[in-house]
Amino acid sequence: MRREFSLLLAIGCLLLILALSAPGFFSIANLRDVLLTNIPVLVAGIGMTAVILLGEIDVSIGSQFAICSVAAGLLAKMGWPMPVLAVGAAATGVLLGALNGALIAWIGIPSIVVTLATMVILRDGLRWATGGEWVQNLPRSFQWMGFSQLAGQIVIAIIAIALFFLCVWGMRYLTVGRAVYATGSDRESARLAGIHTRAMIFGSFAWMGALTGIAALLNSIRFSDLQSNAGTGLELKTIAAVVVGGVAITGGRGTLIGTLLGVGLLGIIGPALTFLGVNAYWEKAIQGAIILAAVAIDRIARKK
Repeated sequence: MRREFSLLLAIGCLLLILALSAPGFFSIANLRDVLLTNIPVLVAGIGMTAVILLGEIDVSIGSQFAICSVAAGLLAKMGWPMPVLAVGAAATGVLLGALNGALIAWIGIPSIVVTLATMVILRDGLRWATGGEWVQNLPRSFQWMGFSQLAGQIVIAIIAIALFFLCVWGMRYLTVGRAVYATGSDRESARLAGIHTRAMIFGSFAWMGALTGIAALLNSIRFSDLQSNAGTGLELKTIAAVVVGGVAITGGRGTLIGTLLGVGLLGIIGPALTFLGVNAYWEKAIQGAIILAAVAIDRIARKK
């Protein structure tokens, strides 16, 4: 748990600096915006944690996120009720994730190659299909799930929290959760122990897709119009949050609690830069530096 304690300390120090230098950061409106903006990152991060625990990676989730957002908007315009919309968004993500998983698990193409290719194909394919136009004229029942804005925000937070703790429990106590750790730690030993490692890889990418679809829906219902280029940069922020949270990029080690803290740290950094008067363009550079530092620390720790 050393990584988690280190993250808590880093978050505490950053909040202390903000309290002394930019107390406006702690306004209710800003804290609410930080929370709502990072809920999709957390939900996607749950799936990315499983993928990286297996020693794989998925850089196509931003493109999947955009497609699931557009799919949810189109289904809403067709008059589908919210529960069916949620299933539709998740199913769209499952299909996209399963495509990645099949190419990686059954054909044996490295995950970085597959997901880099599908990232471009899916993003450009969506741009071609929509002509770059937003999904507009959404029904009133879609935004905030038909609730008031405050109630809708509370519902989004409750869904994300419930999903997170359900997955924490599953990773700890369910057989499939332990199989993920075993496969990521030593794939050959896991196979000899009777774990279907290819199925685990395929399933993790499908699961990643489902959670990306849910994340896209939770993000989409905040708006009256949906951008066709949603999710740009989501992959970098999600991977950075998971890795800085202590999940080893080589697989087998890490926790969802660490991912939660990683999302919290990265989610605070962007707004903090604005309140501290630093150019917000530095946020992406900081995310990249965090990924590099976290991987370097893990490599050094493994050599000791």
